[in-house]
This record gives sequence, structure tokens and C-alpha cells, in this order.
Amino acid sequence: MLLEGSCHCGNVHFIVHSAHPYPFNQCYCSICRKTAGGGGYAVNLGADYETLKVEGEKYISVYQAGIKDPETGEMQESPGQRHFCKNCGSALWLWDPRWPKLVHPFASAIDSNLPVPPERTHMMLNSKAAWVEIQAGPSDKLFEEYPQESLADWHLRLGVEDKSA
Repeated sequence: MLLEGSCHCGNVHFIVHSAHPYPFNQCYCSICRKTAGGGGYAVNLGADYETLKVEGEKYISVYQAGIKDPETGEMQESPGQRHFCKNCGSALWLWDPRWPKLVHPFASAIDSNLPVPPERTHMMLNSKAAWVEIQAGPSDKLFEEYPQESLADWHLRLGVEDKSA
């Protein structure tokens, strides 16, 4: 599916092809919550990085979050690059050099009509802010940290992968 996205002020517009266009992941981590606002839910789409076309690149800024090393507990810079409009602050997409073929547009930045997922995955619940209520449906899956199932595997299991990919 071709996704069209933009920032709130209109300085940045982008298109990207996604074989995984269902916004089913709801991440409750502090990074998603604090950089994208609300209860989180930011990184929930997968797309082909090679197809990403951007207008307004001069308005884009990149943020790399600090994360704790699971073994040492020390803070380190995440390789994940969160792209934002430096004028209005809109979260646009995340790209990580560890998975260079993927880009993760934030569903909040997508202007195209996204399909409604038949179930959702609520993840990083151990980081959820106390004021955020989980609104899980009867088929939804809940995880204290990351689920084992990838974006691609979720789409495949439910038979909702984009056949035109």
C-alpha cells in the first residue's frame, strides 16, 4: 500500500510503500510517549526504506533516544533515528541502521486511510504511565516488553499482508 504522510505544519510530505500498513502495535514506552505524545503508539507500521520519497527535508530533525544497556544498566544512544519536523515537532518516521531496508512511519503522520486492524498488540506495558488506560479488545495481546512476533509475522498470521508488495 502506498502511504502518504506529512507533518502538521505542512513543511514535510513523504510517500513510502508499506507491505504492513495495519497500525496494530501500541507501544507504551516512555520514548514513544514523550516524543510522539499521548499514550505512545508511535512505531506501528513497517515500510520499504528504499521507496521513501521526502519533500521538505530541510525541515527534518533527527533524535536518537537514550536507552539503558540491558546488561550493564548504563545509558547509551539508540541507533534508531526518529525523524521529526523541526518546525512543528510532528513525529514522522523511525529508521534504524540495524535494519536498513525497513522504515517505520508513525501512523499519526499518515494521511492515507489506514486499514483497521482486527486485533492489536499492546507492548512495553512495564513502561506505561500510570494515567494511561489500556483499552484492549477481546483478541488483543498484551506484553510487558516486546512481543516475539514481528510486524511481518503479525500481518501474515492474520492474512492481512499487502499482496501488492
